[in-house]
Amino acid sequence: MTALELSSPVAVVGTGTMGQGIAQVALLAGHPVRLYDAVPGQAQKAAGAIAARLDRLVEKGRLTADDRAAAGERLAPVESLAGLAGCGLVIEAILEQLDVKQRLFEELEGIVTEDCLLATNTSSLSVTAIAGTLDKPGRFVGLHFFNPAPLLPLVEVVSGFATEETAATRAYETAKAWGKTPVRSADTPGFIVNRIARPFYAEALRLYEERVADPATIDAVLRECGGFKMGPFELTDLIGQDVNEAVTRSVWESFFQDPKFTPSLAQRRLVESRRLGRKSGQGWYAYGDDAVPAEPHTAAPAKAPESVVLHGDLFPADALVDLIRKAGIRVGRGKGVPSYPGFIELPSGVHLALADGAAADAAAEPTIDFDLALDYRAATRIAIAPSSRVDEQALKEAIGLFQALGKKVSVIGHTPGMIVARTVWMLVDFALDAVGREVASAEDIDTAMRLGVNYPLGPLEWGRRLTAYRVAESLDVLNDAYPTGRYAPSQALRRQAVREEYS
Repeated sequence: MTALELSSPVAVVGTGTMGQGIAQVALLAGHPVRLYDAVPGQAQKAAGAIAARLDRLVEKGRLTADDRAAAGERLAPVESLAGLAGCGLVIEAILEQLDVKQRLFEELEGIVTEDCLLATNTSSLSVTAIAGTLDKPGRFVGLHFFNPAPLLPLVEVVSGFATEETAATRAYETAKAWGKTPVRSADTPGFIVNRIARPFYAEALRLYEERVADPATIDAVLRECGGFKMGPFELTDLIGQDVNEAVTRSVWESFFQDPKFTPSLAQRRLVESRRLGRKSGQGWYAYGDDAVPAEPHTAAPAKAPESVVLHGDLFPADALVDLIRKAGIRVGRGKGVPSYPGFIELPSGVHLALADGAAADAAAEPTIDFDLALDYRAATRIAIAPSSRVDEQALKEAIGLFQALGKKVSVIGHTPGMIVARTVWMLVDFALDAVGREVASAEDIDTAMRLGVNYPLGPLEWGRRLTAYRVAESLDVLNDAYPTGRYAPSQALRRQAVREEYS
């Protein structure tokens, strides 16, 4: 099954920001595009807004004047659904209410031809449920674009329970012909991105609720140590707290209140207070001309130790050893048998260890945990968490050591898994669980998470770096600390861990 022919008209129903963006994508791909909105006059206004954006593309040299003129001739607002007869594809981008969408497609079934592909851009509703009242649900698919649609490359092509393979393939090939990067997904709550991304927000919110660190510090650690482009607090402020919380709640309810998807009370209170983020001028952070940027906690300068002792293997933080040596600090070797997890012994005798799922207070010796980094050489900030038995001098030794490597240091409360590590472990677990349940292929999941939410690595690639065995082991320890089932490794993660252990 090939992509929709360029001569075939594409209709977009719902002409808000997303609808306009989708229409622009189809238009510039070469299709005639028809716009419809239930609000009188709205489709005409949307056509004008799209035309203005095309003009700006010409001004920026991204579109020729001739192509702009041709595109303008292909764009047509219509006053009724009847005006969509003869379209080869109808994409809906209206209100996220199941009954409203169902009524729309029931009416469209009586207007379009039998070979017309019907698609919803829903991000939170079941594709199967929307198509459930149709006479021919086999031609119905989800085409989930990401906002802004003209700029973001990812499109999730979602097959409902009754979607025919020919329809899904045509939708996939059409999105690809439009210059997008399509990925296939089964009809599961949140599809790929909104399902697997939940821990990125949830773990940050839990750390905040436990007062391990403030939002600015958590964001900074995930950016500057974890390699994420934005932290979860600033990202939810950008998305809109009400939008992000609604998606979280929808996924949680759709999974029958599975504890892995539990929403945050802190975020609920933020929404109830109408602190919705950038659009309201206040969310986790303040916005506006007079707003003072929130600063992360950064430790004051401290003197680096002259020498440290390495015990065992720091995998996956081995790069620190070379960085320490290059900073002019002597690295001795412990006399014990090399093992993992290893640790760095500071002159005070305190152990500096990579977060492994247990709180630092659980260690036999006074311990300072340090967080996982995407790349310890490139990281500009490190979070450390001292146990209650660590004195001020030992803490300064750890701070000075990382500062000597060119890192800013954020001291946080001691907590199992710290910030980056527990977030990444959960992302890996969610991704493997999705593969195991055949939500999507491993390749499509990593592609979706890199392109849809701009992660520095696909979670499955990150899992391969860390190994499933060690991720499962760390989550087991974390699950002991929080025995609610939230952190229990999925069966898919456990199976992968066993395969790695015995391969």
